[in-house]
Amino acid sequence: MRIFGLGTPELILILVVFLLFFGKNKLPEMAKSIGRSFNALKEGFKEAKDVKDEIETQVGDIDKTISSKKEVSKK
Repeated sequence: MRIFGLGTPELILILVVFLLFFGKNKLPEMAKSIGRSFNALKEGFKEAKDVKDEIETQVGDIDKTISSKKEVSKK
């Protein structure tokens, strides 16, 4: 099992270090907070992609309009 390029022993060591620093009572709260942060980040990326797609659509429409205007002016 590899997560972020880390194997099982490394993940266990990280978990033990977190337990030593924060204690068993704080870990669920921290995991919940990290999960919320990842969800917010994921939503932010989705919104940024939506904005990018909208801009690309608008630019495509502008290009089509310019092309059609050039064709009309050539005639």
